[in-house]
Amino acid sequence: MTGKSLSYKSAHKLTLRGVLTKYWQLYLLFIPVAVWYILFSYAPMASITIAFKKFSVIRGIADSPWVGWENFEQMFAAPMFWRAFRNTLIISAQNLIFGFPAPIIFALLLNEMTTPRFKKVVQTISYLPHFISWSVAGGLVYMLLSLNTGTINNLVVALGGEAQNFIGMNSWFRTIVVISGIWKSLGWSAIVYLAAITGVDEQLYEAAYMDGAGRLSRLWHVTLPGIRSTISVMLILQVGNLLSVNFDQIYILINEMVYETGETLDYYIYRVGLYSTNNFSMATAVGLIKSLIGFALVLSTNLITKKITDGEGGIW
Repeated sequence: MTGKSLSYKSAHKLTLRGVLTKYWQLYLLFIPVAVWYILFSYAPMASITIAFKKFSVIRGIADSPWVGWENFEQMFAAPMFWRAFRNTLIISAQNLIFGFPAPIIFALLLNEMTTPRFKKVVQTISYLPHFISWSVAGGLVYMLLSLNTGTINNLVVALGGEAQNFIGMNSWFRTIVVISGIWKSLGWSAIVYLAAITGVDEQLYEAAYMDGAGRLSRLWHVTLPGIRSTISVMLILQVGNLLSVNFDQIYILINEMVYETGETLDYYIYRVGLYSTNNFSMATAVGLIKSLIGFALVLSTNLITKKITDGEGGIW
């Protein structure tokens, strides 16, 4: 048994070595990606201990006094934290309900276009917002919603209504965040689903057509099942980021009048850790809790997705 085990391990090592030798160019290209994740994603995890200390910049992480769960107790007792937590869940839920299906529907509609030139024009126009920074995109949003000169308010006044300061109204801020986020990411997010659609076997469409299925039936019974695994993976990633609303977007659009409905956890971390109180320990504690909840959401969503799709979906 020992000899067989050793021979099996040797064969496995040779196979792995052969793979590395054959695809060494790909692994060489992967090195910068691995270095980036090590430096900016894994190495900073050593600073998680700040959440359990009363961190002092002068003393450093090692010499700062240990306070245990004190930062977490203060965090859970802070009303501002729960406000930010609630706002994050509401905005993320709206993004999940309205933003997640949007690129799927858009990709399906693009795929049904029969004029290649018009299809390319639509794709190009839809991709452009992705390459605009939120500094510029936020400026466009402010221009559209400006109280005195905004296009939206000009239209409202022309229709007999009264101009509103939409960007400074709690009742409208979340809607503005969701709609502007969909506008900016719609075309780029649809690329994944368009690529998945091209992988659907054409023979399935031909068989469905021969059976008398119309365009809508082929879309529902062939295209959607064909990209089900891709949709499940993207859903898992979206749910995993349920407590992470785009910080750049919130930072550009938020103002003091809409803190009640617009302050998210990421902006709360920025405000507590850097902007107002410089409480690095509290900010780290909030970030740690956010990461742990996100990890649990990824695991649970992956498990549920695998059960729903009979093992076809999921990341692992």
